[in-house]
Amino acid sequence: MTQDLRITNAYAAAAQRPAAATKTAAPGAFAAELQQAELRFSNHAQKRLEKRDIALSTDDLARLSLAVDNAAKRGGKDSLVLMDDMAFVVNVRDRLVVTAVDAKSRGEGVFTQIDSVVLAK
Repeated sequence: MTQDLRITNAYAAAAQRPAAATKTAAPGAFAAELQQAELRFSNHAQKRLEKRDIALSTDDLARLSLAVDNAAKRGGKDSLVLMDDMAFVVNVRDRLVVTAVDAKSRGEGVFTQIDSVVLAK
């Protein structure tokens, strides 16, 4: 059973201070997940996830992290990670999710300033 986690500004604080409480997860749980996944979400990405009501489970975070690992192994710098019906632009070196898009809000579906595409398992 996976627990859905929502990325909000509270999560950014939790990532910096592991003891901070979050809205939908137990205190510190999201921070622990982020430390394990070693991913960070930019303010822009956090706002997009919240606005688009995108929830990431712990399994989703693990899959995203593995996709970033694979991009790094192949020399990716700014990668588009495709996972189910979601797309994430990630700065691979900094392990920073820059933005997130779901199928409903992908617009024309054009992504620029990327050098690689990774299909998450």
